[in-house]
Amino acid sequence: MPYPNLKVERKLNRQGFKLVAGIDEAGKGSWAGPIVAAAVILDPKKKISGIKDSKLLRSPQRRELFKKITDTALAWSIGIISHDLIDQHGIKSANIMAIEQALDYLRPKPNYILVDALEIQYHKIPSLGIIDGDYKIKSIAAASIVAKVVHDLIMDELDDPYPQYGFKQHKGYGTNHHFQMVMQHGVSKIHRHTFQPMKHLLN
Repeated sequence: MPYPNLKVERKLNRQGFKLVAGIDEAGKGSWAGPIVAAAVILDPKKKISGIKDSKLLRSPQRRELFKKITDTALAWSIGIISHDLIDQHGIKSANIMAIEQALDYLRPKPNYILVDALEIQYHKIPSLGIIDGDYKIKSIAAASIVAKVVHDLIMDELDDPYPQYGFKQHKGYGTNHHFQMVMQHGVSKIHRHTFQPMKHLLN
């Protein structure tokens, strides 16, 4: 599979959009913990090789690229929306909230936004949702790495107060092991109570 490239960002740069932010999230399908969105404005003058969708990288590769991205990007930020807010508002709204939070924290502000798979409206800044953007667009792929590393660090930390669920292994996702642990130990406070199978077990 070819690596994502900067063709879209460079085209936008030529049109006068000098600060193009790529955005992606991690943890949308997790059964527990928060959803994390990241926004990244790459520096077109600084080449980072190996950036691709975080799902195609091993954990050590992601951590190494995370350091390179955060060291050299013109700007980067994250938004974190808790399991409670996911249960209150639904995952789609929580995803948008995480993206907006990341953009609120981003300095300098972007003048164009590229989002993986989602259409968003943010303070009249032009944006484009791109299907499979994390496979095609370098800034979105970079954001996917940042979001995934931060999400996984949070889940690793949640393993300490909730060691019985194995969050360090599956990062909250619905693996068979996670299912067995939920069946054995019940639903914790940090599980998403509106997601299955937790919803079914709580009713």
